[in-house]
Amino acid sequence: MGETVSLFAPSFNGSVQVEARPDRTSSDAGALAAREVLERSGVMDWLSAELADARNPMLVQHTLSSQLRTIILQRVQGWIDQSDTDALRDDPVLALACSDRRGTTPLEQARPSQPTLSRMAKAIAVETNRTLVHEGLLRLAAWRLRQEPQRQRQVLTLDIDGLPIEVFGAQAGSAYNVYAGKRIYYPLIASIAETGDLVGALLREGQAGPAAEADHWIPALVGRMRDLGICRQVQVRIDAGFTGGPTLSALEAAKLHYVGRLTSNPVLERLAAPLLRRPPGRPPIEPREWTHELVYQAESWDEPRRVVLVVQERPDDLFLNHFFLVTNFTEARRDGDQLLALYRRRGKAEAHMGELKSVLTPHLSSTCRGNSTCEEVFARNEANLLLSVSAYPVMHAMRRALERKMKQGISLRRLRERYLKVAATVRVHARRVTVVIAQSAAELWQVMTRLLERMPVMVW
Repeated sequence: MGETVSLFAPSFNGSVQVEARPDRTSSDAGALAAREVLERSGVMDWLSAELADARNPMLVQHTLSSQLRTIILQRVQGWIDQSDTDALRDDPVLALACSDRRGTTPLEQARPSQPTLSRMAKAIAVETNRTLVHEGLLRLAAWRLRQEPQRQRQVLTLDIDGLPIEVFGAQAGSAYNVYAGKRIYYPLIASIAETGDLVGALLREGQAGPAAEADHWIPALVGRMRDLGICRQVQVRIDAGFTGGPTLSALEAAKLHYVGRLTSNPVLERLAAPLLRRPPGRPPIEPREWTHELVYQAESWDEPRRVVLVVQERPDDLFLNHFFLVTNFTEARRDGDQLLALYRRRGKAEAHMGELKSVLTPHLSSTCRGNSTCEEVFARNEANLLLSVSAYPVMHAMRRALERKMKQGISLRRLRERYLKVAATVRVHARRVTVVIAQSAAELWQVMTRLLERMPVMVW
């Protein structure tokens, strides 16, 4: 079984001795709860049946589903680098959580190695498999939204934005981006504003324009959301980089309402100039703002569109501040103040995307080695991005359940620190596996266990 090794005796307290023992211990007890979320969503079973696996079934030791779980659950637990897999090969909790097998067999079987997971990423990078993984992300979101108290919501707001992901090396398609000031990929991320769910990700090259590929990707994504019953109607919120003619025309062709911020230019400034006047009377002590309706046609647009001028007055400013919004909402449906209120709630979506970047930290490290082409490497990095993003709804499902129970907000980082990163000892007796956690975590685990039991079981 191994031997006890004395490692460290601190000088500040001679009674303390640090030893390494062959006990089955882990710092990732929360992986068992994350596996339960995946099981109840039914997505892993669906992917296992749909994904194309070119390997000889007689030689397969680790199924694609067990390898996908390994990647996703390691991301959930904060192990962002694929090379971390080798350091976790003897982790008993992750072995139990990621395996397809039952009983004590997962503890007796070696976990997938880093080269095995690299080959899996290559298999997932095939276009048909990548499409299925993206569909799996959507189905995870659809399953989670079934748990919302207002799941019959008629209209959902879809926020679209680019998310710079820094890379270090010669990853195919990455490039130095002047705006970001670093070498990046520039994927598109789609999230639902009202619930915080991420429903889509599209990897793009580092020098891609803000709206590159958005004109066909957004309508296709919304179409699948409707097919899966996520919502009946979708309104789209975008920033100034997405308000070019192709994107707006594509949204209108798909009968999607949108609101986006417009970058100022001399023509807009001339239209706004007569309206930049303070209302009569003494200026108030508090800041105030008001809106004006305009009609404007940019050079890249094929027709004039409704533009709302937002004017802001601050007590200590000599000049008025202003900016522009473009929309295809009619004034009767949403007046200027309502449109401004809708756009301002975009900040919440940016916070969710920030959590994706800071907590899950998508790590795209595949480079052109061996016989791999640039296209194959780019596809592997897109597959890795989709798997990292797929970890988000798993954590978000637990977070939302706890928020409803505790009546307070919880960040993904706090969820991981308090609930997922819990030390555990695994004991095996009479073909029974017992996972022992610290007593201090028992109360929170009891709450989460009851919440997990209430989550619906989905069969796709």
